[in-house]
Formats: sequence, structure tokens, C-alpha cells
Amino acid sequence: MNPRASNLAWLAVIVAIGLNLRPLLTSISPLMGVILNATGLSFRGASMLTGLPVVAMGVCAFGASALSRAIGNARGVALGLVAIAAACAGRLVAGNAAALIVSAAVAGTGVAVIQALLPGVMKTRFAARLPFAMGLYSASIMAGGGLGASITPSVASRMSWQAGLAFWALPAMIALAVWLLLMRADALPRAASTGRAASAPSLFLNRRAWTLGIFFGLVNGGYTSLVAWMPAYYQQLGRGVTESGALLAMLTVFQASSALLLPMAAARFGRGRDRRPWLALGLVAQLAGFGLLLVAPLSAPIAVVALLGGGLGGVFALTLVLTLDHADDPALAARLVAFVQGVGFVIAALAPVVAGIVRDVSGGFSMSWMMLAASLIAMIALNLVFGPRSYARSMTDRREVSAPRDMRSIRRADRSSATRGTDGDNVRRSPLP
Repeated sequence: MNPRASNLAWLAVIVAIGLNLRPLLTSISPLMGVILNATGLSFRGASMLTGLPVVAMGVCAFGASALSRAIGNARGVALGLVAIAAACAGRLVAGNAAALIVSAAVAGTGVAVIQALLPGVMKTRFAARLPFAMGLYSASIMAGGGLGASITPSVASRMSWQAGLAFWALPAMIALAVWLLLMRADALPRAASTGRAASAPSLFLNRRAWTLGIFFGLVNGGYTSLVAWMPAYYQQLGRGVTESGALLAMLTVFQASSALLLPMAAARFGRGRDRRPWLALGLVAQLAGFGLLLVAPLSAPIAVVALLGGGLGGVFALTLVLTLDHADDPALAARLVAFVQGVGFVIAALAPVVAGIVRDVSGGFSMSWMMLAASLIAMIALNLVFGPRSYARSMTDRREVSAPRDMRSIRRADRSSATRGTDGDNVRRSPLP
């Protein structure tokens, strides 16, 4: 397979896989009322159907590196697709709350493995066009979420709510087949490591890794809360199941568009690898969206989903690009992405649970939207620390740079990275702890 055809094939399979990473979440919320009546779950218990997969995405991401070393990236991704397909198929016969919750945990584990392994592969194969590749991957994730929200109610209305949820086993099996075919035609690239990846200190000791993880968690906390409760919020205001599901689908359309376009704009028009102005733009858009959701949810629903979706999608993709920017070594970058997603998705899982509890207590969602708006204000302030000159310094083991000679070399590399191109090809390879 020639290089151009190989790259196109890889982009196609990445999109096919990305489409399967969110329907397990977004297929639940349009049917929430039906599921509550059929299973007897409370709002608090039902929040586990979207919260538990996100917890699994976080917890299992920490073990993804070990899984990759044990069976390889290709088999790891295939195993993740098998888990998603099996969990969704099992929902066809899931008539009680326990079975649904188990399926949510299994599917979330599969998503965690895929999300942890694919970015490292993309860093290796698309190093020169990473913002585009990551934007396309993120857009496919958001598009899959939109398909889950829009197709599931139609399938459920013609068959049953269990069939609507189980439908998503089909695209997972298709993606698995395409992935396996590509593995036979084109070997999975292996990241070239500096040799420090295995012996480097734990990222649990690194302040910047935790900062990125918290930032990523707050980004996804808004997404998981809206996926879980925005349709229920509009149904509480008098909109129907189909109409509220359509709003969620529109939200994901704006997410997908922004996830693709904002990283490309940041790469083309930004200053080197400084992602902060574009991250701030996405955060401000979300803040305006939550403001409209509070004061004018019925009079301006399109504006609400446009601002929220555009902000969420762009910030999600740019946060992944920002994380990969911190290390040029693909193996070390993969470790960092896995850690950031581990921390981030555990944090994000708490948001819909808290929103469900607040809704049970207060009888409405206004307090939850105000809490998410407050988190955005904190993120706008936190965003200021992510300057490009801090990448190498913040991710270098301080115990190894205490000598004056090493400190001078790091300062020279920092100054050099600020003046080089936007692709990041010429940036010094900096070790991660």
C-alpha cells in the first residue's frame, strides 16, 4: 500500500472507530423516561448509565499502557471494539437496571482502551499534521454522539427501547472488521521511544500532568452532564422525546464541526503551539451557552446548542492536541494522554451524578447549569498557565535538571521552541517523568 493510500486508510478507520465511542452515552438520554418507567430507576440511579462508563474510561485508561505492552496496540484496540459490541448487544435482553449498569461498565472499559491507545498511534503516523488528524478523530467522536441521540429513538419507536440501545453493536462490529482488515494490509506503526519511557518516573508525581487532567475533566464534565440531562431538562419544559433528542443531536453536530475546525484554525492562524487563545474562545462560547440555557432555553434553543456544542467540541479536541504538544516522543506522549484521560474522565463522571442528585433535591436543573458555568470561569483562568515555553520545563523531571548545565540547555530549548514552526517538527524532544 503506497503512503498516500495508507494514510487515507488510517484516517478512515480512525473515523470509523471514533463513531463508536459515544453512542453508548447519547443513546441513553433520549430514552431516559422510558428506561426509568421500565426499570424503576431513580434519577440518581439512572445517572450511573452515563456516569459509570465515564468512570470506566478514566480508571481503565491508567492500565492501557500495560495492556499495550502485553498484547500490542492493534490487539488492544480490537479488544476495545469487542467490548463495546458485546455490551451494546447485551442490552437487547437487558430488562432490568443491573444488566444495564453492567453493560455500561463493559462498554466504558472498551472505550477507555481505545481512547488511550489511538492518540499515540496518531502522534506517530500524523506527526506533521497532528491538529488535523486529532480534529478529525474528535469530530468523529462527536458525530457518533449525534447519531446515537438521533437514531436511537427511531429504532426504539419501531421495535423496543432495548433494541434501540442494542443497535449500536452493529457499527462497532463493522469498525472491528475494518480495523482487522487494515492490520493485515498495513502494519501498525510502533512508536519510537527515547528509551526513557519504561524507566521514567510516574506521572502521578508531575504537577502539569495533573493540571492537564483536571482541565480535561472539567471539559468533559460539561459534555457528560448535557448528554445525560439536557433532553430531560427540555422534556421537563414541555418538549417531546423526539424533539429533545433532536436538540442533543444538533448539539453534537456543532461539536463535530468545531472539533474539526478549531484545531485547524489554531494551527494555521495561531502563534506556534500556543493554544490558549483558541481554548479561551471555546470556553467563552460555552459560558454564553449556559447563560442562555438558564435565561432563554425555549426561545433560543438553536443558539444554546450552537454555543455549547461549538465550545465543547473545539475545547475537547484542542485539549488533546495541547496534551500531545507536551512531548515529542510518541511513546511518552501516549503515556501522558492516557494519564490525562484517566484523571479527566474520573472527574467528568462525577458531573452528571451530581446533577442528578441536585435535580432530585431541587426538582430542576438550573443549579446544575450554574455550577457548570462556574467551572468554566475557573478553566478560563487555568488556561493561562499553558504557554508553549512551559511544555518542556513542566514535563521534565526536576531531579534530573538540577545541574546548571542542564538548566541552560532547557532554557535554550524553550527559547528555540517559541520561534519555530507551527507543526512542532523542530521542537526539541523532551523527556517525560
